[in-house]
Amino acid sequence: METYRNEWKYQISLSDLFTLRQRMRAVAKPDEHAGPEGRYQVRSLYFDTPGDQALREKIDGVNVREKFRLRYYNGDTGFIRLEKKKKKGGLGCKQSVVLTREEALDLAESPLDWMPGSGRPLAMELYSKMRSQGLRAKTIVDYTREPFVYGPGNVRVTLDYHIRTGLGSTDFLNPDCLTVPAGEPVMILEVKWDEFLPEVIRMAVGLCGRSGSAFSKYRECRLYG
Repeated sequence: METYRNEWKYQISLSDLFTLRQRMRAVAKPDEHAGPEGRYQVRSLYFDTPGDQALREKIDGVNVREKFRLRYYNGDTGFIRLEKKKKKGGLGCKQSVVLTREEALDLAESPLDWMPGSGRPLAMELYSKMRSQGLRAKTIVDYTREPFVYGPGNVRVTLDYHIRTGLGSTDFLNPDCLTVPAGEPVMILEVKWDEFLPEVIRMAVGLCGRSGSAFSKYRECRLYG
């Protein structure tokens, strides 16, 4: 069953980042996986069709769209997830399944032998779309994330920055794989919640003169490969 959450996304300045960090530390808790410094490193490998369907749908503002990616954190390739992110207007839905390092490596290089009999619906769906639509790994996206959580409303607030691209490389399990900054430095605020957004969080993330952004890390990184 697909469960959608409300999502806001804003492109912010460095001064906004400092302000939001202090506000969130005052009203919310750091995510338990963030570590002692309150942040972690994210590495993703995104998939797309030969005609770049996911990229074009994002650029064109298609209301209902989806993307597949592999992801791990802080260089730990012992815990890798296959994820499907689906968007419907201002709502988002994410499904995920854990893969072994060997499965992720196999998938990044496109052999598919293990997928049909894996018994994991998300892997089987990706297999079907790799066969029917030609989905293949496209590029690495790296960034730093500072995550905060707030219980009422199941709120998650993240501050993302230091976005880097793999220049079309799919060698995402290699810690020495070259990545470079994806253009000018960009910082992103994301706010996600279930049924309601508590007023204390609404006030904490409020920034005068800022409006919602359609910024996409994948789109930005695809400018370079």
